[in-house]
Amino acid sequence: MPKITGEIRDAHTGELVQARVQVIGPGGEPVAPPDAMWKRGPGEPFFYSDGQFSVDAARGYSQVLVERGTEFTPWRTVVEVGSGGTAGTLQEGDIALDIQLQRWGDLPERGWHPGNTHIHYDEKETDPDRRLAYDSRVENLRMTAVSVLKRWDLDYATNKYPPGVLTQFTDTHHHVQSGEESRHNHDPDRPFVIGYGHVMLLNLRNIVEPVSRGLLIDPFTPDYPPLSYVCDDANAQGGLVIWCHNGQGMEAPVAAALGKVHAINLFDPHWVDVEYDLWYQMLNCGIKLPASTGSDWFVSSANRVYAQGGSGFDHEKWTESIKKGNSFITNGPALYLNVNGAVPGDRIEANSSGSVHARVEWQSHYDVQRVEIVANGSVVARQDVNSTSGVFEADVPADSDGWIAARVGSGVRDSFHQPIWAHSSPIYLQGAGKPPSSQAQAAKFFVDRIDEATEWISKKGKFYTDTQRNEVLELHKAGQDFYRNLLK
Repeated sequence: MPKITGEIRDAHTGELVQARVQVIGPGGEPVAPPDAMWKRGPGEPFFYSDGQFSVDAARGYSQVLVERGTEFTPWRTVVEVGSGGTAGTLQEGDIALDIQLQRWGDLPERGWHPGNTHIHYDEKETDPDRRLAYDSRVENLRMTAVSVLKRWDLDYATNKYPPGVLTQFTDTHHHVQSGEESRHNHDPDRPFVIGYGHVMLLNLRNIVEPVSRGLLIDPFTPDYPPLSYVCDDANAQGGLVIWCHNGQGMEAPVAAALGKVHAINLFDPHWVDVEYDLWYQMLNCGIKLPASTGSDWFVSSANRVYAQGGSGFDHEKWTESIKKGNSFITNGPALYLNVNGAVPGDRIEANSSGSVHARVEWQSHYDVQRVEIVANGSVVARQDVNSTSGVFEADVPADSDGWIAARVGSGVRDSFHQPIWAHSSPIYLQGAGKPPSSQAQAAKFFVDRIDEATEWISKKGKFYTDTQRNEVLELHKAGQDFYRNLLK
């Protein structure tokens, strides 16, 4: 039978590289090697390749698409397969493809390196080792984190990996680790409604117990300890603490106000416009909280967080950049923000009598259609574009303390069928002597939300002792006092 064979190389280095491959036969069906491992998640079907592949192909026209992460331009061709020759040889009519993948940008040269901070494989995954080896390379991730989690007695495939660096998957260019997602859900009628919340713990030496509490274990397990305690334990280990799911959970504003977390995972697993809301309100309350992201269940999107990790990838530098907020999150575009010479994570002096100058630069394979500068939760400058690269500059009012960030978006979709987007972490304004006008509304929102949480803790939460219940109530009161003080 005729064959389509291919070798996939980095056009710059000439090295064979792993990638995801799609071959669509003449009848419209995806074609793959018999032992292929398939991409998980929505969108186009792809199989994973170690850099070489060979598939049987029917006579006629076939389409071939090869992708590697988001920094390489997808490679496409249409080939016509004929017949002839003898079995086991490269036949007349066979197609041999020399696939050279080109980068569309210069992210590594600028010191930017991508990571996915939130991945699990479910109990149906039969070959997690093979998939994890593929995921970090095929997606061109410098930092890949799977995490232990517990929900009832489900045997999640990635729970087999102990905390810390997974040396069998790690090399000079790829840091692969196992962390922990510590969780709490609270509604027996709706078991997936988040209670205290979910928090990601990375760079761990030891598992932080309990991994889950309350209904995620059984109906009798107490809603204790609070997630702030596990954040403290992870911090004592030198860990990286990231709140999941855009701040969902009643304890999120408490842990953020009390300085328990380093960053917040947004859009995991995918982009949702409403998910700006909680993060923006925390920032409006003066909480310095950088952006991170991941894909949650498998690599089900192209989501990644970029942070500065040096000219070559240095995991410690990368982690410190995440904590500082020298980062942006994206499912494709590169996004750079500069305000009066400052970059995300920096603090600059507010200008009570004038403004600051913001410069946004973007690069992308897919067209970006909208560029926005956001200050204190409001869009203060916007440009509609239709291009893969550009610069947008604007003067931004800076007469109060607060924050400035940039974001881009597009109706164009990638092969996961996700709209294209990116968002920078904030640059912080200080020294004006007055808060942003949006602060009071945000503080009131969290005061009311914590009231609802303490009502649930007091009347419905399950504890072994009143001492435990009072501990959790006092913790929430301390967080609420932070927001009450902003109202004064």
